[in-house]
Amino acid sequence: MTGPAPGEPLRVGDIVRLKKAHPCGSAEWEITRTGTDIKLKCLGCGRTLMLPRLTVEKSVRAVRRADA
Repeated sequence: MTGPAPGEPLRVGDIVRLKKAHPCGSAEWEITRTGTDIKLKCLGCGRTLMLPRLTVEKSVRAVRRADA
């Protein structure tokens, strides 16, 4: 995983590591939808949630690209 490049878009299928871990213990999330809001799926327990794009972009610590 590498850190996010400024201005580089998040894409469906990317795996992101966020600042805070989910209560299940996993800190990695898969992006399942993009737009004004971003839908994330926890890779630990499968829980999904939608957050505003700005919140996600500020919280991202690392990105693993879907095509890499």
